[in-house]
Amino acid sequence: MDATRRFRLVALGALLILMLVLLAPTGPLMIRKTNSSVYNRTLALILVEYASAVYTIDDSSLLFWTCSRCQGVTKGFKIHTLVVDIQHCLQAFVGVAENLNAIVIAFRGTQMTSMQNWAEDLYFKQLDVKYPGVTDAMVHKGFYAAYHNTSLHDYIVAAVQTVQRERNDLRILVTGHSMGGAMASFCALDLTTNYGVRNIQVYTFGQPRIGNPAFAAYYSENVPLTIRVTHAHDVVPHLPPYYFLMGEKTYRHFSTEVWIFKVAIGRLQYEFEQVCDSSGEDPSCSRSVSGNSISDHLNYFGVYLKTEDYVMTSGSNFSNARQLGSCKSEVPDI
Repeated sequence: MDATRRFRLVALGALLILMLVLLAPTGPLMIRKTNSSVYNRTLALILVEYASAVYTIDDSSLLFWTCSRCQGVTKGFKIHTLVVDIQHCLQAFVGVAENLNAIVIAFRGTQMTSMQNWAEDLYFKQLDVKYPGVTDAMVHKGFYAAYHNTSLHDYIVAAVQTVQRERNDLRILVTGHSMGGAMASFCALDLTTNYGVRNIQVYTFGQPRIGNPAFAAYYSENVPLTIRVTHAHDVVPHLPPYYFLMGEKTYRHFSTEVWIFKVAIGRLQYEFEQVCDSSGEDPSCSRSVSGNSISDHLNYFGVYLKTEDYVMTSGSNFSNARQLGSCKSEVPDI
């Protein structure tokens, strides 16, 4: 092939790529790297709204599903159990989404003010026998305890079992953002290995690493229908750090990651979605950039993921608006 023809082909290819970007829809364009992915973008857009709603601090508006974050694609959701652990600054709910034919479990993430506490806690805790058939697995003790050693575990398991007795046709979807994603993962693994629940689907947003390579492999085997959505330079998926040379002594993500990355053309900025490989640490996804953005952590698919500001008005009942900044962020040792 002569140089002129080769140049024309390259130029044509570049033009086609540019046209795809310029003509892309308002939402991200998905790029698949594997045909085995379980990623469902429509489901992700729904579950991120549940992950946002669980940050609501007005209990009554959550229980009656009237909060400002409860009116989008989640409208009509019916909460079965709302769990509020003020001592440990934790919150989650279990309910039924008829439009999804599913039980939805959502965990609230940590506040940014307490994020440093768990991010700096790099100590592993040897995984105990609560998960059968696993060896050499180690996990972050704070994330593990936040689900297993607080009131969340018993209430959530009881709620799921109660709903399943009444509605055995419902599938289970688990979601959470930030530390809530970590708890969502432990919950899904617990329900699968200890309570025999099958085909649980998990979608987390901005989740940190929670265990070592042996744990990541065990989790991926038992909860394969898991998607970890990461966003651009979000700092949290980079924590705790991954050090390849440390082998089983390092933290490692499990699969499958879907990375939302940004492409700027002039003054315009577009977002694309890349379904990453099955390693959990695809070097071409979020690991290809520095994790230095809090703003990327707090916004997924244009949805705000943080505790809402509560403005006291005349006649407001302060008990309905728990001030999360004053509660403890510690979780018990295990």
